[in-house]
Amino acid sequence: MGTSNLNLAGKRALVTGAARGIGAAIAFKLAEAGADVAITYEKSAEKAEKLAADIRGLGRKAVAIQADIGNPQAAKNAVEQTVAELGGLDILVNNAGVLSNVAFSEQALEDINLHLNVNVRGVFLTTQAALKHIPDGGRIISIGSNAGLAVPFPGITVYAATKSALESFTRGLARELGPREITVNLVRPGPIETEMNPSDGPIAPFVLPKLANARYGKTHEVADAVAFLAGPTAAYVTGSGISVDGGISA
Repeated sequence: MGTSNLNLAGKRALVTGAARGIGAAIAFKLAEAGADVAITYEKSAEKAEKLAADIRGLGRKAVAIQADIGNPQAAKNAVEQTVAELGGLDILVNNAGVLSNVAFSEQALEDINLHLNVNVRGVFLTTQAALKHIPDGGRIISIGSNAGLAVPFPGITVYAATKSALESFTRGLARELGPREITVNLVRPGPIETEMNPSDGPIAPFVLPKLANARYGKTHEVADAVAFLAGPTAAYVTGSGISVDGGISA
């Protein structure tokens, strides 16, 4: 889908966890469609600042904010800084997340808490803070996972459970915000080629046979789905999810 169909001119967006990979592709796509964009990063300051510079090169405002979304105060501060820098907030994309591949019986409490804090509580609290600023007609989009619907291989039990929580969160919040024409939706990436999840990585032999498309997805393919949901043509799409997963859930 071309950016001509995704007019986001004048909109202000926050994309969490966007220094690289899927988040970076989403942030850049929203900027291409006309939005000013704030991104958060935890450690990758250099990559985040480069992305912000690339977005400014498109003629948009951009700001990179250091924030651990698993920290409640940091999540709230990121929203407040976005509003201060961009002059408001229309679109929130909850992208920040963590994933570890380990048998649940051996998973440390620290790791379980990390998944819950970032993938669930971080989404909740960032969204709650954003709702103090998002106007009627705004957009909330969370990045779930195909594993939130079905778990195609072992070792991701806690991760899958956290992504499943976003399914209910999306539906429930859509009901609450419907009267304000704020849409709440989910994008469920499947195996996407990133630095952290290469198509020739250790889990690829388990993943590839389960894909209808027989290939890993590209980050821009997820970004296209997010941009559609963020745009004016998706005003009647809410409480829903788009699976961008190569048919792994089919």
